Amino acid sequence: MTPSEHRQDAAPRAPLREHVADAVRRYLRDLDGSDTDDLYSIALRELEIPLFAEVLRHCDGNQSRAAAMLGIHRATLRKKLRDYGMG
Repeated sequence: MTPSEHRQDAAPRAPLREHVADAVRRYLRDLDGSDTDDLYSIALRELEIPLFAEVLRHCDGNQSRAAAMLGIHRATLRKKLRDYGMG
């Protein structure tokens, strides 16, 4: 098993997925019968902002390490941080 495969097997995927599902259910319930036409962009933003903040905190602000941990290019992370007013 390669180190990459080991990391993927060890990642706690189900618990995070369950937390996200719970949050989505609460959000939909709180819409109280209203609909939205941009739920995907809302959900993506609401996930990415705290995800980036916490991973950057974990990596002591090192964007290269954070991007590697996220599995995205550093330039992509920098652009998203700028887009969200975080960098």
